[in-house]
Amino acid sequence: MKAQGFPKRERIVSQKLIDELFISGQRHSLAAFPLRAVYLPLTSPLVEETSSLPSLQLLISVPKRRFKHAVDRNRVKRQVREAFRKNKHLLTDHIPEGQRVALAFIWLSDQHQPTALIEQRVIGLLQQIAKKMNVSH
Repeated sequence: MKAQGFPKRERIVSQKLIDELFISGQRHSLAAFPLRAVYLPLTSPLVEETSSLPSLQLLISVPKRRFKHAVDRNRVKRQVREAFRKNKHLLTDHIPEGQRVALAFIWLSDQHQPTALIEQRVIGLLQQIAKKMNVSH
């Protein structure tokens, strides 16, 4: 069984990569309410050290206009992060060797959702992205 952790190196922390993800014309977007997934296949690395970088990096965004209180935003991010951690293999198993994917989940709702629903939506989005990755390559 594969490790299901979510180490810091799998998080998008580089402003350069965030800009690339949201500004690039190569990005793709899928929605499954209450989430939107924006992803960008990266064939040429933005950083020289490709061996230390994971094949999939994630960003989770819960806008302040959706939840005014940080405790509410943190709860939603925790739910999405846990659903991703448990099911990321659905996508990482389909990423070709030598390729990377930058992925962002953006929260669209202004209400809390049950964890089971969030996990179901994350699974659906990861499967759709994996299917599109296999079609494009």
